[in-house]
Amino acid sequence: MKYNTQVIDNSKRSIAKAADLLTNGEVVGIPTETVYGLAGNAFDENAVSKIFIAKGRPSDNPLIVHISSIDMLDGLVENVPELAKKCAEEFWPGPLTMVLKKTDRIPDITSGGLDTVGIRMPSHKTARAIIDKCKLPLAAPSANLSGSPSPTTAQHVLNDMDGRIPCIVDGGYSPVGVESTVIAFEENAIKLLRPGFISVDDLKTITDNVLVDKGVLTMLKNDAVVASPGMKYKHYSPSADVVLIDSDCDSFKEYVANHSDKDTWCMVFSDSDLDGVDIPCISYGTTDTEQAHQLFDVLRKLDDVGAKKVYARCPSKTGVGLAVYNRMLRASGFQVIKL
Repeated sequence: MKYNTQVIDNSKRSIAKAADLLTNGEVVGIPTETVYGLAGNAFDENAVSKIFIAKGRPSDNPLIVHISSIDMLDGLVENVPELAKKCAEEFWPGPLTMVLKKTDRIPDITSGGLDTVGIRMPSHKTARAIIDKCKLPLAAPSANLSGSPSPTTAQHVLNDMDGRIPCIVDGGYSPVGVESTVIAFEENAIKLLRPGFISVDDLKTITDNVLVDKGVLTMLKNDAVVASPGMKYKHYSPSADVVLIDSDCDSFKEYVANHSDKDTWCMVFSDSDLDGVDIPCISYGTTDTEQAHQLFDVLRKLDDVGAKKVYARCPSKTGVGLAVYNRMLRASGFQVIKL
C-alpha cells in the first residue's frame, strides 16, 4: 500500500492522531530519546508485519517492545528477575532494553520466533504520551530502511519511509543518538547484548558480574540465533564503503594521505585531525557522547555529499564509546585497519 506520508508535530492533537492510527493497526514513526522508532501494536501480527515490510527487515531480527509504565509488564513477560527489577529502578525510563521471557500474548513475529522479548520504557515524553494514549505496548525498531543509518530526526524518517507509512510524529532531534543498551540475565549476571548510552560501568553499579556477549565486537554468522536486534547483518551503513582506522591521529593522517582519491572522505574527531592534508572531512565529535549524538546524522551526510570511500577515526572502546565503536564496526562491515 502506498501512503501519502504526513509529518505532524507533537501536540496533543497530533498524539491523539498517532494513537488512533496505531490502535487501528497502522504503523507510525515516533520520536524516542535514542533514535526514531517505527511503531506498531506489539500484539497485532498484521501491524508488526507492516513494520517488517516498511523496513525491509529480516524476519528473524527481533523487535523491541516499548511501554510507558511498569504496570504494562504484566501480561508481557512471565517473570522479572531481581536484577531486572534493580535495573528498572535505576535506569527506567531511559535507554535500556531488558530481554525477558515472554508470554503467549507477544506473537512470534514480534519476538523473531524467540521465547524472549526485549522491553524498554523510553524517557522521551512524546513517545510515552503516544503509548499512554493508545494504551498499547508498541513494537518499534529504528524507523529506517534495514541496513541504513538509524534516524535521529523526523526528516531522516521521511527520507526512508516516504510512501511506506501514513504518519511521522516530529519530536525534535533524538538527544542520545544511538539505540538503547540491550541486556539479558544469566543466573546472577547481566549480559550485555548491544552497547548503548547505559554503559558497562553503569551496569556495574547494579552488579559486578557484567558479561559482554561476543557479538558486541565480532561478526556473527547470518544463521546465528540472537536475542537482540543489531547483533548480526550489516547495519547503520551509508552507501559509501566505510573503513575504520584504529590508530593515533598522526598515523591516521599519514594513512589516509597515501590511500585516498577524489571520492574519499574522512570521519574525524575534529577538523584539526587532518591539518595539512587536503581531503574533505566531517567531524563526528570529540567526546563519546558527542559522537553518539552525531554519528548517524554524519553517516547520512556522507551519502548527501556523494562519498564513495570513507576512512573513519576509531572511537574509544569504553563507556558510551563502546556503543559508537559497535555501530561503526557494523557500518564498516567489520573493515578495521589497526596501525
